[in-house]
Amino acid sequence: MKRRTFIHHSGKLLIGISLIDWLACQPVSNTPKLPTLHKPQSSGNSMFVLEEMTIDQLQKGYKNGSFSITEIVKCYLNKIEEIDKKGPALNAIIQVNPDAMDIARQLEEELQSGNARGALHGVPIILKDNIDTKDGMFTTAGSRALIGSKPLQDSQVAAKLREAGAIILAKANLSEWANFRANISSSGWSGHGGQTKNPYRLDRNPCGSSSGSGVAVSANMCMLAIGTETNGSIVCPSNNNGVVGIKPTVGLVGRSGIIPISFTQDTAGPMARTVRDAAICLGTLTGIDERDSKTKESVGKALTDYTVFLKKDGLKAKKIGLWTGCMGFHFKVDKMVRKAVEVMKTQGAEVIEIEKISEENVGKEAFDVLLYEFKDGLNKYFDSLGADAPIKSLEALIAFNKKDDIELRYFDQDLLEKAQALGNLNTPEYKTSLNKMLKASRENGIDKVMNNNGLDAIIAPTGAPAWKTDLTIGDNYIGSSSSPAARSGYPNITVPMGFIDELPVGISIFGRAWSEGVLLEVAYAYEQATQYRRPPQFLDN
Repeated sequence: MKRRTFIHHSGKLLIGISLIDWLACQPVSNTPKLPTLHKPQSSGNSMFVLEEMTIDQLQKGYKNGSFSITEIVKCYLNKIEEIDKKGPALNAIIQVNPDAMDIARQLEEELQSGNARGALHGVPIILKDNIDTKDGMFTTAGSRALIGSKPLQDSQVAAKLREAGAIILAKANLSEWANFRANISSSGWSGHGGQTKNPYRLDRNPCGSSSGSGVAVSANMCMLAIGTETNGSIVCPSNNNGVVGIKPTVGLVGRSGIIPISFTQDTAGPMARTVRDAAICLGTLTGIDERDSKTKESVGKALTDYTVFLKKDGLKAKKIGLWTGCMGFHFKVDKMVRKAVEVMKTQGAEVIEIEKISEENVGKEAFDVLLYEFKDGLNKYFDSLGADAPIKSLEALIAFNKKDDIELRYFDQDLLEKAQALGNLNTPEYKTSLNKMLKASRENGIDKVMNNNGLDAIIAPTGAPAWKTDLTIGDNYIGSSSSPAARSGYPNITVPMGFIDELPVGISIFGRAWSEGVLLEVAYAYEQATQYRRPPQFLDN
């Protein structure tokens, strides 16, 4: 999740390198802009460019021999060490995979033998540290209580990526327990990983909870990252870090081996610098997960290739609803949205305004659902770790935090304690809240407003420019549009919409269940027409 106000205001719940180790991959100074990384190809004139490289460019380089998988992986590892840990010390990475170079060598041998696994073969990717990997890395959710915790098997997401030939490079820092711990907190802070910084302005917040994932992609420390979202945790850090984020329909991507908050709302999704890269990754992640019953709903609806929807004229003849009810929190953001609408119209879309998505405020019910499901899901996750689990229950976690000298230094654990006090999922109060929330957000929410107006998609500002990080006051975000898609379990894509004072802002595109294809058409066409993405400058203030 990202920071939230639960029932207040409108009731929103926001939760080894050749060529002398490539001079370009040597340690960099703490200068505002990273140098372009390059290596002459055998032809003598072309240059290899790592910064802002896309998957297609990477695969072309592998194919024509411009560079190798091991060279690319070592270069990214050098960038993590020099940029993330030394200067400007973004603190986006909790741990680096000690097996990354061995995996790269294996995949390179496969490629040289003519065995390419697909578009993600040799692609370096970073996972949020609430996603299990059975390797040399731990899975901690940012908590000191889980330092040393090694899952008994890969998560579905990790298994899918490995099968596709991706290289899991590292684990990213996050808001601890995906930001479901305290009512007041700083997004991107965890007891294990400390505070992640925004790469555009280092005193600004990266949002969360997929903070490190967003920062790592934006700062070119990897090609792709995986985040998770309950409410806003993919789209908000994508907004604050100037990248593309896809929150899929719940059930499209298997969630086994992901430390949970909500069975109803949780999902993993790709974060990338381009819509195309995100779409390529999404197709790799889909499919039935035998340990996640929600994925059964995706049969006949999931695809393994979403790039077929990437059309420059994807906005043509689309009818889009502009959700004005979530606007008004910043006049400059409103101005950017109006400009985005005009771009969409020039691309052939019809845009109408809608004030409300749901007539009913179900903020309290949504919060209650999360508390019940968090307790149930977290206890089941601890059980999955087996007899050697460092923490056996939510109750034991609460006790650990009380004794630790760091975990409660800045923020309390009010939400953990509230969840522990509740009953199981057979409690009538839970069932009532769940049914009320889903009806209001689906049947009487997104589905109703889209059907009544004949809409293909809904757009809204993803959020405001990044606020200043403050470990005393906590988060100070002022706008969000994530709740309708989050509570309904429907898809949401955010794309860069421009900059305010060198800080990126995104536009969200969401709609009906399983409508990722339509949303990608809109997102790609808008991205191609505007091209707002630009790499961060690491400004001091």
